[in-house]
Amino acid sequence: MTVPTTIPGLEASATDRPATVEQPRPGSRAARMGLPRSVDVLRDVATEYGVCIRPLAMRRTDLDTGRTEVIDLPCGATREDKCPPCAKRNRRLRQAQIRDGWHRDDEPLPPPKPASDEQKALIVLRAHFEFERDAAVREADWDQVTDLDDAITEVEDAITAEGLRGRVAPPHTPTTDDGDSVDQGDTQDSGKRRKRSTRRRQDAPDLPRRPVEARTVGKTYTAPDGNTYRPSMWLTLTLDSYGPVRPDGTPVNPDRYDYRRAAWDAVHFPRLLDRFWQNLRRCEGWNVQYAGCVEPQRRLAPHAHFAIRGTIPRQTLRTVAAATYHQVWWPSVDVQHYGGEHLPVWDVDQAAWVDPDTREPLTGWAEALDAVDADPDAEPVHVVRFGSQVDARGAMPGTTDAERTIRYITKYITKHAADCHTTTSGRQRQHLERFWRQLQVTPCTDRCANWLLYGVQPKNASAKLRPGRCRGKVHQRATLGIGGRRILISRDWSGKTLTDHKHDARAWVRALLGATTDLAGVDQPTGTDGATSSRHAWELARPDDPDVTPLGHRLLRSISERARWRSQLLAAKDRAAQEARHDLSATGDGGEGMQ
Repeated sequence: MTVPTTIPGLEASATDRPATVEQPRPGSRAARMGLPRSVDVLRDVATEYGVCIRPLAMRRTDLDTGRTEVIDLPCGATREDKCPPCAKRNRRLRQAQIRDGWHRDDEPLPPPKPASDEQKALIVLRAHFEFERDAAVREADWDQVTDLDDAITEVEDAITAEGLRGRVAPPHTPTTDDGDSVDQGDTQDSGKRRKRSTRRRQDAPDLPRRPVEARTVGKTYTAPDGNTYRPSMWLTLTLDSYGPVRPDGTPVNPDRYDYRRAAWDAVHFPRLLDRFWQNLRRCEGWNVQYAGCVEPQRRLAPHAHFAIRGTIPRQTLRTVAAATYHQVWWPSVDVQHYGGEHLPVWDVDQAAWVDPDTREPLTGWAEALDAVDADPDAEPVHVVRFGSQVDARGAMPGTTDAERTIRYITKYITKHAADCHTTTSGRQRQHLERFWRQLQVTPCTDRCANWLLYGVQPKNASAKLRPGRCRGKVHQRATLGIGGRRILISRDWSGKTLTDHKHDARAWVRALLGATTDLAGVDQPTGTDGATSSRHAWELARPDDPDVTPLGHRLLRSISERARWRSQLLAAKDRAAQEARHDLSATGDGGEGMQ
């Protein structure tokens, strides 16, 4: 008798049956792959506790005792794709730097100390040597000139050791035995400095100028009720439009979008920013200080956010932005002579790049610039300008809006330029690809290998160049043409470097904990003059060093150490808060003491 496997009338297809999630069998491969990896959890926990996940194993040797030990130091990465804890630490440090200098009411840098009698005596001695050297040159006594040059070198070393910064005077040009000067700048450009007319363009408005004031802080305003205010500002500068774009940043008509101008503007955007601050300071008459960041918009064009100390009329900012431009006086790039498989080749005999067919050398860099100078009707190959959109707003110190602005300025400093805005659609990917292809053929400097594509040998050309494959930062896909530094801090912003701010943060933690050594266990003994002594020698530990333990062990130790530091720091903060409340009650300024 045959037993039916199904009940008649109750057959159902696979699509009619309800979808059920089958749990993997315990012990199966699917069940094991569903479990989190301990290595990934270790990295997540290290990131949560702020432990560097790529520590550098450094061997430290005590020069007095000869004892050596291996110490892990943070990698110091500024990008979160490499090390999130170090990038986050760097972002907080930049925020502290911006906060420290934004609303200052005093000059960050004190005036220099008066010169001592010993320093003045060395300057007088340097003047005597200069006088005698000039007399020896006029008398053609070249042996005496050589001796005086040696004496001048010794005096300048003594001036530096005495505590004076900078050079008293520029170094003399070396001379030969017959008195002819040696041109140290004798390169492919013949060492001459090309001069361009400083006359402003006719299509740019004139800049107003005010009397110069020796200050870097903003003005103080007094309200009718007697309260004083010292507001500051934040500013956003953008480039011009290259065509209509959609909300996602992609062009409405890609064929009519000016990718060439967009690429050139991105490459020369840092120089345009420098011109803007020069013009603004000349227009305002005081040393305007700024701190900001350069990042790309959704359309991939760079723009910059700045915190400005003090207040400036918005109309002045718009006028200066409209009057600011940067001219690029380079050879013409209207025609690309080479590309694909047809590229210039390096000729060893001529020591130059030559045409692959005619074997004629390409136009030299100096010759190409001479042709531009000789043409009275020559125009710059490119002119960079700001767009009409200039956003400027005020900010009061100590407000939530000021803190929000600081976080906004530093929002993307831990990311690559290409990662600031997520690319999700095919239209955005095509826009990025077209823009990057244009950057690939855009010259970035006078030494760029892309000049070979236009029949011009770059300055100081060599056989190491690859036509159309410049290794410059602006040609990388991750930078979107933004070269140089993305964080821009003026010199007199806080009067401190980033290293100084790091030491301030460490000193605050050590003072709160009552510690006398660094938290990493790396003591830095100082001498009587306050300078750090050099009793330790540091070197990078070799990968096969037997004293370097596996990375997992090092991360586990660092997590435990960081957890103890966190507990000690929280306990120290609680004690400091309790002591403050106790002192306030004892003086009768709070609590029951006010009754």
